[in-house]
Amino acid sequence: MTSPLRDAYADRAIPHVARILSLQDRNPFSPTYGSFNRTYWLDKTDDFPNALPQFAVHTLAMVYKHAFPGNLYQGKVKVREWAIAGMDYWASIQHKEGSFDEFYPYERGWVGPSAFTTYAVLEAYHLLKDEMPEPVAQRVLEAARKAALFIAKGEKEQDLLANHHAMACLAVWKAYEALGEPTLKAGFERLFEGFLRYHDKEEGWSVEYDGVDPGYLSATVSFLGKVYQTNSDPAIRDVITRSAEFCSYFAYPNGFYAGSLGSRNTMHFYPHGFEVLARESPVATAVAEHNLEALSQGKLVPPEIMADRYLFYRVPELLLAYLDYTPRPSSLPPLPCRQPPTSRYFPGARVFAATTETHYVAANLAKGGVVKVFDKASGNLVLNDCGLLARLENGRVATSQWIDPSYQCQTNGLTWEVSGHLNAVPSNKLFSPMKTIIFRSALIAVGWNPRLAHIMKGRIRKSLMLGQRPVPLAFKRNFRIEGGTAILEDELHLEGNHKIAALSVGDEFFVRYVPQSRYFQAQELDIQGYPITAQDIAALNREKRLVIRRAVALTTPNSSVHQQLRNQASS
Repeated sequence: MTSPLRDAYADRAIPHVARILSLQDRNPFSPTYGSFNRTYWLDKTDDFPNALPQFAVHTLAMVYKHAFPGNLYQGKVKVREWAIAGMDYWASIQHKEGSFDEFYPYERGWVGPSAFTTYAVLEAYHLLKDEMPEPVAQRVLEAARKAALFIAKGEKEQDLLANHHAMACLAVWKAYEALGEPTLKAGFERLFEGFLRYHDKEEGWSVEYDGVDPGYLSATVSFLGKVYQTNSDPAIRDVITRSAEFCSYFAYPNGFYAGSLGSRNTMHFYPHGFEVLARESPVATAVAEHNLEALSQGKLVPPEIMADRYLFYRVPELLLAYLDYTPRPSSLPPLPCRQPPTSRYFPGARVFAATTETHYVAANLAKGGVVKVFDKASGNLVLNDCGLLARLENGRVATSQWIDPSYQCQTNGLTWEVSGHLNAVPSNKLFSPMKTIIFRSALIAVGWNPRLAHIMKGRIRKSLMLGQRPVPLAFKRNFRIEGGTAILEDELHLEGNHKIAALSVGDEFFVRYVPQSRYFQAQELDIQGYPITAQDIAALNREKRLVIRRAVALTTPNSSVHQQLRNQASS
């Protein structure tokens, strides 16, 4: 059965083609003809050609070739020429060893941007190859070959992102299909074996830095789903099927998806892989339909609120989901948030999910006990708690919302507990003119060497995003359901002579540096945090202990959260 919602995929994508074309240099006499990096070719605020925007050639090729609802670009010669110009420009900014830059000059990114753009350019080439000038086609294919060989060598920059490894597989597989070279097929097989090291086949999730991120897990399903369309390896099917099942736990009753429970805080959903898999997996179909309805309502992360760099990903993803939409059966299995009372704990991911007769609970214990509670009937988010956020007297900001392998986690039925130390937040660093000069000078000094460039990128990633930085403030967070009430309790212990200057608990907040996160969603308007009073902070500094208790009456319509604070001497 074809859902009337199917058009939402195109409706959310086609209006943004005009925005994409506005970002492109469409002047054939310009030295940057074909570039989609407007801040470089027009604004002059960038000092290097960012390759990532060239992902847009896939969108132009698709709207030129296919009939989408409201598509005024189909068959227009100019659109074809602009797509070809974009591919040719992409080839012109490639480094000698096959890599490209995205965030800064001489980045020589492995997957972002090299694999991402290689995949997109090859897909555009596949659609337009019969209409491309032969010299341009040869330049594009040779650039794709160099890029695929570079990608096939494997990561060299401490890339701990499973979705990047999945995209590396996709880019090299598409290069093999276009060029037919056995070395590329062998490279794909090595890359897929490498990806499997990041995948938990028992629980169905894949590592994103140091934990599971459902937003990027949907990207992994999408990237490997695209491979699966022409490579029916059962191992690929098993990965995307189990991954789709794990993703189902983060499709919430209010229509939103993932978010602060993930290791990278992403709220986006990549639908194409779920549409591909829907032919074989009822659960994938149910997730796709649930999130398609949410997309039609402007939930998830629609393209209109995304930064330009991610618009280039989102639009073709939605167009592909429209093209490969799978008709729905008359009935679908209930998602976890709609199932009868049960609970499940994933010990590898340290993720907890439970349903009662009236509510759905999801929590990430690995992340210090970030938790969401939804009313199943109304879909309302009745409790959202991202943890503790503190500022020490020395100015350091610390949080319990950090993935720390030393956290102690326990579960029992509808009860869970996590304990450990708050970690300092490392991502509040900002550039100054002097820092920018020093950084650019370092890039010029070592960026010419690929090995040194990858070492530098690894260190930047570790500085901003990875590692543990415990502070002398211990916490123990306990969640339980007693009768008709959900109780969330935090017990804090201050160590040594350190003092706390400010403290809050709850609300929706993010501390890890992730460019594709922190988008506004309407559900935030109904979420409240709790600043701890100066009196209670003084008691914590004096007595070294504070207990914060909140309760949600699950049996009351439109449940509200009640906060209680108890100060207790450490003895």
